[in-house]
Amino acid sequence: MAQNMILLLFVIYRLISTVGLTVDPTALLRLNPGGQLSTDQSDLDSASWDFGGLSRAAPPAAVVRPSSAADVSAVLRASHASARAFPVSARGHGHSINGQARAPGGVVVDMHHGVASRAARGIPVFSPSLGGYYVDVWGGDLWIDVLNWTLSNGGLAPKSWTDYLYLTVGGTLSNAGISGQAFHHGPQISNVYELDVVTGKGDMVTCSEKENPELFFGVLGGLGQFGIITRARIALEPAPQRVRWIRVLYSNFTAFTKDQEHLISLHGAAHQSQRFDYVEGFVIVDEGLINNWRSSFFSPRNPVKISSLGDNNNNNNNNNNGGIFYCLEMTRNYDESTAGSIDQEVEALLKELEFIPTSVFTTDLPYVDFLDRVHKAELKLRAKGLWEVAHPWLNLFVPASRIADFDRGVFAGILGNKTSGPILIYPMNKHKWDERSSVVTPDEEVFYLVALLRSALPDSSESTQSLEYLSKQNQQILDFCDESGIEVKQYLPHYRTQSDWARHFGPKWERFLRLKSEFDPKFILGTGQGIFQSISSISSSPFSS
Repeated sequence: MAQNMILLLFVIYRLISTVGLTVDPTALLRLNPGGQLSTDQSDLDSASWDFGGLSRAAPPAAVVRPSSAADVSAVLRASHASARAFPVSARGHGHSINGQARAPGGVVVDMHHGVASRAARGIPVFSPSLGGYYVDVWGGDLWIDVLNWTLSNGGLAPKSWTDYLYLTVGGTLSNAGISGQAFHHGPQISNVYELDVVTGKGDMVTCSEKENPELFFGVLGGLGQFGIITRARIALEPAPQRVRWIRVLYSNFTAFTKDQEHLISLHGAAHQSQRFDYVEGFVIVDEGLINNWRSSFFSPRNPVKISSLGDNNNNNNNNNNGGIFYCLEMTRNYDESTAGSIDQEVEALLKELEFIPTSVFTTDLPYVDFLDRVHKAELKLRAKGLWEVAHPWLNLFVPASRIADFDRGVFAGILGNKTSGPILIYPMNKHKWDERSSVVTPDEEVFYLVALLRSALPDSSESTQSLEYLSKQNQQILDFCDESGIEVKQYLPHYRTQSDWARHFGPKWERFLRLKSEFDPKFILGTGQGIFQSISSISSSPFSS
C-alpha cells in the first residue's frame, strides 16, 4: 500500500512539474479577493527572502494579504482546480531560516500583514468542559498581540511560549513552539484546542481532537504541508504579575544537566512553589556572551566576569571542558499576594542545585517584560545594523542519554572556544508532547533542545564568523552525530533528499504521505520545505523494497 502511495504521489508530482509551476497573476486578479493582491516587485522580492538570509529563490508571481479564511480558500481552490497548479505558501513574520515560506512562481499568502487579524480575534472564554479559558485568534496574529489582547481582556495569557513573541500563531503551530515552559505545559501544539484549516484543495475545515482529528494532529507540527491555519483556539491561564529571574553558572556539564533534569522532574509538583515555572540553559564558550546575549539581564555598567567568580564547589572543579561554562536560568512567577514568600521559595529550590556558589544573579521584572526580553535585544541589534544578517541556525533534539557525548564532541570539540551567537540547551519531557502530532522527537522520555543561534557577520575579518564557515560547521555537527550514533532529530528541519526526510519522520512517514495525498494531492502547499521536490525515482523510497 505504501509503495502504491509513493507511486501515485510521484506521478502527480512529475505531471505538475512537467506542466509547470507558474501562475498568471491576472487569473488571481479575477478572484477579486476581499483582501489585497499585489504583484509589485518590492512585495515579491520581500516574499522571496526570510530571516535566515541563506539563499534567495525566484520570487512568487503574487502576494495575497487575506481579509478572511475565504480569501485563503479562493487562492487554493484556484490552484487546485487549475490544469497548471501553482505553489501556495503561507508566510507569517518571515522568520523561517531556509526559505520554507517561499513559493517560486506561485503565490505567497501573507497571513500577518493581511487585514483579518483583529476582526478574527475573539474575547477570552471560560469553558466548563475544557476546565479553563481559551481564546480564538487569527492564524496570522503575532503572539505578542495575542498576549496583549488576553491581558487586557481578563488578565489572562497563553500557557506555552516561544522565546521570541514576534512570530505568528500559525507559524509556530506548524512547527511546535517551544521555550522554557515546555517541560511543564508542553509545546504550543499541546496547548491548542481547535483549528480552522484551509486544505490544499481549498476546503475550509474545523478540526480538533474529536472533529476531523487526522487533519488536526497532522497540521500541528505538519510544516504547512496539509493546510493553512486560519484560526486557532489557544489555552489560557491567569497571568502572573511579576517574575523572579535567576541565573547560575556551572563549569561541570554533568552537574549542569543533572540539575536541569531534576528541575523538569518537578513539573507535577502539587504546589507551584515547589517548582520553577521556566527552565532553560545556555553554553558559554565566549565570556562576552553572558553580558550581551538576548537581554539586558546584567547591567552594562557592571559586566559579569566569569574569571572573577571563583569556583569553590567540588562538583564544579572537575571536567571544566577547557574553560567552557554553562548557564542555567530559571524563573518563578508571583503576584502581590505571594511576593512575601518568593525569597523563601526560590532559596529552597536553589538549595537542591550544585552550581558555582558565587554565581547566583537575580532580577525581578514584570511578566510581560520577561516574555518580551528577546525583542528588546532585537531592537538593540537593529540599531547597530546587526539584525538583518545571515542566520545559519541549527536546532536539534538530542536524547538525554547522549547529551554528554554531544557536549564532548561539539561544545568542547567542534566549536572550540569560538561562536558568533547564543547556544541554548535545555531538557523537555516527552510525555508532554502528543505523539499524534506530526512532530518527531527522540525516543526517550527526556530529550534536550540544542539550538545554535549563530549569525554570519558580513565582511567579517574572522573566517570563523563567515556564512561558509558556520554552514560547514553545522554539517560537521550533523556528521559527528551520525558517525557517533547519536540519534538527533532536527527541530525546524531542513533536508535535501527524500531519504533524509523519510529517515527524519521514521514511523510517521507513511502517515505523512497519506495525509499529503488526502489534503494536498497536487503538491500545492509548502513547497519551500523541499519535502517532496526531491522525489526523483521510486527506488529512492524506503518502501520500495
